[in-house]
Amino acid sequence: MTDEELVVEFALTRLDNPGVELDEIAAMVVRRVGPDRMLQFASQNLAVRGELRGSAFDSAVECVLRIVLKLRGD
Repeated sequence: MTDEELVVEFALTRLDNPGVELDEIAAMVVRRVGPDRMLQFASQNLAVRGELRGSAFDSAVECVLRIVLKLRGD
């Protein structure tokens, strides 16, 4: 899944769930992509943060938010 595909998935999930906070939308996306992709997001996020371990789900959600907000820009 490319960053652009992730943003599309995020946007579609947000359209299906209006009024839901961004972090909860990111959590929904992480649940949808499955455990393998969740671990990829988590490891990517922990590498960016310079940490060796952390909650996989929470790290994956943070990674999704970071990617979406980075591509969203101002």
